[in-house]
Amino acid sequence: MIVKIDGDITRTYCQNLCLIFFPGAKFPENEVQTGEIPEASIALKEENGTFYSKVTLFDGKTTAIGEGEGEVNGIRTPDRAKKLAVGKAFQRAGEVLLGAAPPWGISTGVRPSKLADELISKGYTREETLEALKSDFLMRDDKAKLLTEVNKRQKYARSILGEDTCSLYISIPFCPTRCAYCSFVSYSTPRYLATLPDYLDKLCLDIAEKCRQINESGKKIKTVYIGGGTPTVLNEKQLDRLLSTVVDNIKGHNILEFTVEAGRPDTVTKEKFDIMTSYGVDRTSINPQILDDGVLEEIGRRHTVEDFYRAYEIAVKSGIRSINTDLIAGLPSATEESFCRTVDKIISLDPQNVTVHTYCVKRAASFTTEALTGGDKRGIYSFFGDVSAVCVDYAQKALGGAGYFPYYLYRQKNAQGNLENVGFCRDGYEGLYNIYIMEELQDIYAVGAGAVSKFISPNGGKIERIFEPKYTYEYINK
Repeated sequence: MIVKIDGDITRTYCQNLCLIFFPGAKFPENEVQTGEIPEASIALKEENGTFYSKVTLFDGKTTAIGEGEGEVNGIRTPDRAKKLAVGKAFQRAGEVLLGAAPPWGISTGVRPSKLADELISKGYTREETLEALKSDFLMRDDKAKLLTEVNKRQKYARSILGEDTCSLYISIPFCPTRCAYCSFVSYSTPRYLATLPDYLDKLCLDIAEKCRQINESGKKIKTVYIGGGTPTVLNEKQLDRLLSTVVDNIKGHNILEFTVEAGRPDTVTKEKFDIMTSYGVDRTSINPQILDDGVLEEIGRRHTVEDFYRAYEIAVKSGIRSINTDLIAGLPSATEESFCRTVDKIISLDPQNVTVHTYCVKRAASFTTEALTGGDKRGIYSFFGDVSAVCVDYAQKALGGAGYFPYYLYRQKNAQGNLENVGFCRDGYEGLYNIYIMEELQDIYAVGAGAVSKFISPNGGKIERIFEPKYTYEYINK
């Protein structure tokens, strides 16, 4: 896609706005204009403290024009006023071109809840915050309300933070099979699974070293999160060794939450949950994605619906405090009916957490590569969201009606319909680590292949990230 800019506005912001209306767009530096390539022309000027913008969008066939303005005032900075002017112009042109407005308006980025947090920290009431989200970011009313509710539910998690706290993340990047929608660094082939013993040796050494560094820093660990991949791909002996290493090295820390993901039901055994609870693990995740055997087979999950119910029952009987279930709205071949039935069945199980994800197009996922190689995008890039939009709306209303509260939220580039991923919980069962990592509220010390440590500036400055080697063989030999 070609982007032409006349005025003082960043190209990155304009490209992010383009992605709202042209999902999946690419921005090569030397694109040759042919008359068929989509194009966005942005003009911005300032007059007496107000910025005015005009945006022309061309989709290869049709041209649409929109205009917008943004006034600098005591609360709205010049940068915010510029973005508002350009964003309004984009939105108005996009509505003419597509006949609909995006649900999240002109907000971009992974963490829209930061917008609500920023406004509330400036003294806005929740009602004023709601109105500002709709007027400055053009959010739909239900999305703005969702953000304010998420912010409210995070109050306790924020209240227990201090400058001397952190969390520990441990990566197990192995899975029994690779899901067709997944682009995470995880390994499921026999060759890679054969590296698991050596990986565990290295990982245990690094856990001890990382905890030594944490102790020397004077910080106290609040949460421990073992994720993946699928941590329960470890056999019972390996899992016992890993958890023994963790517990030995976090002594003296006031751990409020200890999570081990068990996302794939086909890796769950009673013995593994007995080991987990014996070491103090109090939170887990067992993920059906959807309760439809046909869809599960197509997306590459090796488990069945029956396997999920078996694994869930094991988790419940183990006495673990909190169980999360992940669902994905809009999976290829899934119908509205099958997803909505899944939501109802999950609610009937009464888990403490339910996370509703929107199907997201990942360039490295097999669903995406197969569709693009075959010359048929199968609707994978969708402005409207279609099935996803109906499913997300149903899930949020059904969970709200069943007494669940939204407690964390994030968005991903190329999500169907520009929609969101939301974690819901029973009162008092917020996933603390999810809040801390997503809202970037504290330092995260990370161990293992593909893991990323984050160090947060106490004054709100730049976040420092330290990346571990991406591949297991690189990690083992580092």
